[in-house]
Amino acid sequence: MMAFVRRRLAGEYVVDEYGFDSEVTERFFMAALRPIAEKWFRVEVRGVENIPTTGGALVVSNHSGTVPVDGLMTMLSVHDETGRFLRPLGADLVFRMPVVSTLARKGGATLACTEDAERMLSGGELVGVWPEGFKGIGKPFSERYRLQRFGRGGFVSAALRTGVPIVPLSVVGAEEIYPLVGNIPSLARLFGVPYLPITPFFPLLGPLGLVPLPSKWLLEFGEPIRTDAYSAAEADDPMLVFNVTDQVRETIQQTLFSLLRQRQGVFR
Repeated sequence: MMAFVRRRLAGEYVVDEYGFDSEVTERFFMAALRPIAEKWFRVEVRGVENIPTTGGALVVSNHSGTVPVDGLMTMLSVHDETGRFLRPLGADLVFRMPVVSTLARKGGATLACTEDAERMLSGGELVGVWPEGFKGIGKPFSERYRLQRFGRGGFVSAALRTGVPIVPLSVVGAEEIYPLVGNIPSLARLFGVPYLPITPFFPLLGPLGLVPLPSKWLLEFGEPIRTDAYSAAEADDPMLVFNVTDQVRETIQQTLFSLLRQRQGVFR
């Protein structure tokens, strides 16, 4: 720890153009998340062999859980299984929140825009995207594991322009950590957030209701969908973008159904 502090004081550390600090991420962020993943959610990872060991690739996942804990668990799992850092693309709201914005950038996140995605992918980074956005994590519990719309396919355009593979990721377990049974739109507008959730335990139990339920998690990385057979110019073809987007979405949805049939219960 003293060596770490000395390097920091001397300015002997590297932060990339997006603000990513790999040493802080590995030493502190990953270390804090690991006990939660291993002891609380008991995360099981499948299909690690489908994550490229080098070069650019785009991991595309379903999004759920009211609070984006699934993104954090995915980042940790990718790093622990492959040694690579997953660089998430985040919503603009994340970067409007002072403390959250700083932590997100130090952890490797950047704004979810096509330009940044293409630059990262071209630079050989492993990039993560959750196309459902707030509609995914903010959907009612009654709609759990039903994928929402995947936006306009900007992530597919980025993959096509850079020729990187798309790795579909299906996450089971996140839907149950904060079962969303209601929303308070008026307060959400007041605080400038997409929704203000009501769960069976929050706000009823106050701060105690913020503790996530210990559901059993399963992450399955599917076979990569190649894009290098297309030219960069074809990224402007709306029909191609639509078809590839639909292929990715359908792959994730069907895998979710398969995993749900396999699991023995929500908490085991």
